[in-house]
Amino acid sequence: MNNNKIWLSSSHLEGNEQKYIQEAFDSNLIASEGNNLNGFEQDLENYLSNSVFVGALSSGTAAIHLGLILLGVQAGDAVICQSMTFSASAYPILYLGATPIFIGSESETWNLCPIALEEAITGSIAKGRKPKAIIAVHLYGAPYKIDEIQAIANQYDIPILEDSAEALGSRYKGQRCGTFGDIGVLSFNGNKIITTSGGGAIVTKTKALKDKALFFATQSRDNAPHYQHSEIGYNYRMSNICAGIGRGQMEVLDAHVALRRKMHDFYVDLFKDIAGVTVFTVPNEDYFANYWLSAIVVEPQLTNGIDREAMRLAFEAENIECRPLWKPMHLQPVFAKYPYYGNKIAETLFEKGLCLPSGSNLTDEERGRIAMVVKSIFGV
Repeated sequence: MNNNKIWLSSSHLEGNEQKYIQEAFDSNLIASEGNNLNGFEQDLENYLSNSVFVGALSSGTAAIHLGLILLGVQAGDAVICQSMTFSASAYPILYLGATPIFIGSESETWNLCPIALEEAITGSIAKGRKPKAIIAVHLYGAPYKIDEIQAIANQYDIPILEDSAEALGSRYKGQRCGTFGDIGVLSFNGNKIITTSGGGAIVTKTKALKDKALFFATQSRDNAPHYQHSEIGYNYRMSNICAGIGRGQMEVLDAHVALRRKMHDFYVDLFKDIAGVTVFTVPNEDYFANYWLSAIVVEPQLTNGIDREAMRLAFEAENIECRPLWKPMHLQPVFAKYPYYGNKIAETLFEKGLCLPSGSNLTDEERGRIAMVVKSIFGV
């Protein structure tokens, strides 16, 4: 058995990506225009359905930034953001000079806690500053409590920016993630369900909003024969080459989702008889998770003192990458001074949670190596 690195979540290319890349070279369109861009956006729109419009961008972070701009967020505004997430969900709030208000997690989906969300909204309104937007995240591909969160957003008339960076292919009550919020965000980073090497997309309800996003993403160039700019712009458009990778990846998206879910099932079976280790699973059949990353929670009091860090180090010793869950934003030094509403669930998940290798390209041999480490740790 070899000892090659087993990655947490590596890119999984299938071959047809090369065809679309070659088309970009053959047409001499390798920058921010061309058939691949148009085709990739159309593929995504067809996949998401629900009458949405998609603009391909350089990253998911860029999509969040532009999404907040489209929602009218300005310097001095307050923006609510899920704390249990990757930092890119929150950075664009600071880019705009706005103030993040972080919200804790609930235990079923690990996402935005509806109770804490409403407390944050009413608390902010009492201070004379109604939040301008809510950033809700589908953590590790598990949909957040969409009905509850949407009801609160509707009650207080606050738009939702739906961070679906980790959830392409996930669904709630049959509707695809990325299509619930006023603005949706996707990511195609190298470790995601599908990749464009880097990249992201913004999902809008109208073509006018998509066009406005792409206007901002291409330096806000006015309709003039010379370069004229009346608004601040950004260099956020995806390249035609990267979009070509995306077109090839769209052909295998559902297959990749199925393989990620198969990895989740593998872990459920692997840990079923190990007391104190729980594999994160969505609460009921309304939720369909892509399980972009499979994650466990380790309870040392039930495992004879074996904790998350002991497991991570045991995997590392066998050249297998694992990673603690996202460190909540309200615990991060860069965000420490900003308000937080919620309980200790997010903090406890960070202390006890571990993400395990989840790639759609993992082999039976690699699963065997993972299983051997687990059996060695727990003596089973």
